This record gives sequence, C-alpha cells and structure tokens, in this order.
Amino acid sequence: MVCSAALGQTVEVPSRASPLVSVQTAPLHEPHASSVLDGRAAWSRLALAVLIGTLGSVGSWSVPVSLPAVQAEFGIARAAASLPYTLTMVGFAFGGIAFGRLADWRGVFLPLVIGAVALACGYVAAGFAPNLPTFALVQGALIGFGSAASFGPLMADISHWFERRRGIAVAICAAGNYLAGVVWPPSLQHFIETSGWRATHIGVGLFCAATLLPLAWFMRQRPPGHAIQADAPTATFVPLETGLSPRALQALLCTAGVACCVAMAMPQVHIVAYCGDLGYGAARGAAMLSLMLGFGIFSRVGSGFVADRIGGLATLLLGSVLQACALLLYLMFDGLSSLYVISALFGLFQGGIVPSYAIIVREHFAPREAGARVGLVLMATLGGMALGGWMSGLIFDLTGSYRIAFLNGLAWNLLNASIVLCLLLRCRSRPLAVPANSVA
Repeated sequence: MVCSAALGQTVEVPSRASPLVSVQTAPLHEPHASSVLDGRAAWSRLALAVLIGTLGSVGSWSVPVSLPAVQAEFGIARAAASLPYTLTMVGFAFGGIAFGRLADWRGVFLPLVIGAVALACGYVAAGFAPNLPTFALVQGALIGFGSAASFGPLMADISHWFERRRGIAVAICAAGNYLAGVVWPPSLQHFIETSGWRATHIGVGLFCAATLLPLAWFMRQRPPGHAIQADAPTATFVPLETGLSPRALQALLCTAGVACCVAMAMPQVHIVAYCGDLGYGAARGAAMLSLMLGFGIFSRVGSGFVADRIGGLATLLLGSVLQACALLLYLMFDGLSSLYVISALFGLFQGGIVPSYAIIVREHFAPREAGARVGLVLMATLGGMALGGWMSGLIFDLTGSYRIAFLNGLAWNLLNASIVLCLLLRCRSRPLAVPANSVA
C-alpha cells in the first residue's frame, strides 16, 4: 500500500515485513532529513547512545550488589535492605516521565546533562549516608532519578532516527542497560570487597561526572524532521488499531509493565542474596547477575529483529511466556551449576520484554508523543521492579525462603501474559483504518 503525503509529513503504513513502515518526505527547510534516517549518522548516534546507557545505568545495578554489605553495616532485615532498591526504581520511574517530556520538548541533550549531575551528586552523597533512611532517599531522589535519563529518553530519541530498522535500533539502545549489568556488578563487587561500599559509591559518582557530561555534548542534534513531527498539525500517522481509546491502551500497557517486572525483579534483585543464603557466597551471586544480564543483551538485540517482523505485542508475549518458564526452573533447581544455567536462560528469555514496550508505543501512538508515553510505560515497569524487589524481600522475611517469592512472581507473570494476549487478539481482529487520501 502506498499513501500520499504532503511535503514534510510523516506517514506510517502497515506492511508484511513490519507492523509499521514509515514514509517520510523531507520538509523544505530540512532537505536531507529523510536521507539521515537509517543512515550513518543514525548508527553513529546509536553507538553513542549505547555507551551512555551502559555508563548511566549503573544506578540500576549498584543496589543489588551492595545489598548484603549495606544490610550488614546497618544491621537491618532483608525487606528493609531492599528499600533502597525500591526507592531507586521509583526515582527511575518518575525520572523517566520527567525526562521523556523534556526530551519531547527540548531534545535529549538537556535530560542527559541533568541526569549526569544527579548521578554524580547521588553517589557521592550515598557514600557519606549515616543511616539507611538517608541512603534510601539519596538512591531514589538522585541516583534512580538521574539514571532514568540514560534509558527511556534515549530509546525514544533513537526511534526518531530509524524507520526500516526501528525495532532493532531501539532494542540495541535498550541493550545498553543490560550491558551495564554485565560490566558494573563484578566491578562494583570487587571494589566493595577491597575498598568498602562507601568508597566505591564515591568513586562511581566521580566517574559518572567525568564521563557522562562530555558524552552528552555529542547528543545535542535534534532528530531529523523533529519540528515537523512535533508541531505540524497536518502530519499523518496511521496507528495499529485495537479498538481502545489511547488512555485505555496506555493504562493496559502500564498494568502489563508492572506485572511483568514484579516477576522479573525476584531473580534480578535477590540473586546475590539468594546465593549467599544457599552458602555459595555473594561473589557467586554477582557473577550470576552479570551472566544473566549478559545473555539479556543477546535477547534484547534478538527481540529487535523479531519485532521488525512480527510486531511489538507478539514479541512481548513471547518474552513473557519464556520468562515464566525460567521462573519455574528456579523453583525446581537450586544447585550451583543449575543456578548459573537458569540465570543465563532467564536473561536470554526476558531481555526483550522492556524494549518491546517502546516499540509498541511507536506502533500505536503518534511520534510526537513518543518520549512522554515511553516514559510513562517505563515508569510502570520500574514500579513493578520496585514493588517486586520489596515484595520478595518481605516474603523472605515472613517465610524464611524465596520459594513463595518465586511463586508470587509467576502469578504476576501470568497477569502480564493475559493482558498482552488480549491486546494482540484485539489488534489482529480489527481492520486498520486507512486515510481517505491513500491510494492502493
């Protein structure tokens, strides 16, 4: 199908190769905008975004590694020790909303600068925290908030630079968060063991200031055709049809995001502590977390190829079902070798879940709303991580075991799969509305 478009418009139409194929005609004041899409500049920007995401996502992974040391120093229960992670995810969630809206308005450069400053100040302040409440508040208000700039806003920004390869580009960008999970946990564990968690946090803060601020400078350019997408009232967008209002669809996606990430949080947040309880030691747990997130990189990149062919909703459903299978394996086996294998499988199965939400947003909502809507869905997923991390710790305190926590994760996983399956069936059962000016 070929749709006619006025000069400077962006038209997205369905095709068999991908749920959405976008046709962009260059505006008069930006003659080369269409040639930039999927071009060398776009791929260079993607590589830089992955680097920034890897460095800036340290805030997502430092708490699980430092949890045993923080718990021991402050003399607190497991649920209380999980509170800093919960507040980190809450700060990350609200940061995603704020930075997403700011990126829609001013571009991604300013959110990256603010995020880098917040990270640097947060880690230095955490290193001097006198008690758990102060440490937890710093984690949420500065570290979690600052890390958000290196995730959702970057994915939304990259989605504007690609058309034919949007799925794989968004997935590669999201992989920076998991690459951080490969690099940071073993590094942090080493420095915590040799220098203490306080000195390690201060060092991370200084490192973030020295690297993220200069890298943000290279992200000043706005996406090609951004002014047209954001401001032109004549721009045409053909979304995939579900029969739901935008508000209802957004609410269901957010609910699904909470559910999948409550399940995801159990292994990711507690694997280090779980290994310690089994007698394998925290270092083994940190290695498993690193292995899990390393395989998650392959999953995230692979999910991009899959999403370009079957769409975001189908990719999300596939990841949700596979994640449930991995949680079942955690219930069945707890040997050291088994846990290494299962952790690798868990990362391989669930890594494509979160970037699928960004792709779904771009398939169902207007491009000019991408930053805010991606930020809102990611806020829900991070809320799920926060809830799941705290809930698993509480269940452990009440039962003395993580077995019920794994079962709790499975229940939430089933809720996610049910919502996504319903949306997918509605989407496939309804014909797509085509504008009157389209020509077959």
